[in-house]
Amino acid sequence: LFLVAELCCGFFVILILGNFWFLAVLYLLWLYLDWETPCRGGRRSQWVRSWTVWKYFREYFPIHLVKTSELSPNHNYLLGFHPHGVLVAGAFGNFCTGPSFQDLFPGLTPYLHIMPIWFGCPFFREYIMSAGMVSASKESVSYVLNNEGGGHASIIVIGGAEESLNAHPGSLTLNILKKKGFIKMALKHGAHLVPVFSFGENEIFKQVANPRGSWLRNVQERLQKIMGFALPLFHARGVFQYSFGLIPYRQPIHTVVGSPIPVKRNLNPTTEEIEQLHALYLQKLRKLFEEHKRNYGIPEHKSLIFE
Repeated sequence: LFLVAELCCGFFVILILGNFWFLAVLYLLWLYLDWETPCRGGRRSQWVRSWTVWKYFREYFPIHLVKTSELSPNHNYLLGFHPHGVLVAGAFGNFCTGPSFQDLFPGLTPYLHIMPIWFGCPFFREYIMSAGMVSASKESVSYVLNNEGGGHASIIVIGGAEESLNAHPGSLTLNILKKKGFIKMALKHGAHLVPVFSFGENEIFKQVANPRGSWLRNVQERLQKIMGFALPLFHARGVFQYSFGLIPYRQPIHTVVGSPIPVKRNLNPTTEEIEQLHALYLQKLRKLFEEHKRNYGIPEHKSLIFE
């Protein structure tokens, strides 16, 4: 994402400084008129989502989507994705590319919510919206979940940017105990909650050691609060060697979609109701992990850690 965003911004700067400044002006006008689109369902393109390059992307790791329960298209759903990892590769590969989700869950349209800051990047915003990404703002989530006929699925990476700082191989620490906004949104819209755990998400990169309290972690957390996104110092393999580089390791990713938690619409949920549903969600997420961890190489004594 960073690389593509930089290329898009660089292209925009070239338009401004070159002889095509008028194109930059026209695009800025378009940007002004189209500013709210990422909060109103985006503008997906089945052509972009079906690019052959995404097939190779999914097969590289490989990335798989695992279904454990039916999701009726008569309802709207809020899928909580865990863990963030460095790239959120499982979420992108399964919900933004290819036919896997629609084949397993016919009648449902997935919307992957990402940080609003990305939609301020010229041209890059068009690319990510084409893939089915929309803003993670409250307005955007409400727009998706307000679909009266059902059939919409909001995918939210619950741990957010700060959880990427925990993305070390073998790490099972989730930043979730204070994350309750998604619970409130589910209650307000009567969207059924679905826990999703992506096994292997933390294995595709190594990260420089940054334990809590270290100077590196303090700097990263401070920058994350200022900029809105985290900067994990990660590395993996190169093109022709496996010792160092930025190409992710070829480690399988299995994104397991759990069973839905029925949620009744409640426009004004109390703190107690939010806490109760949050506790139930944590219970279902832990159960999902425990039931499937043996299938994906997690030792029996390993369990999720909620922070």
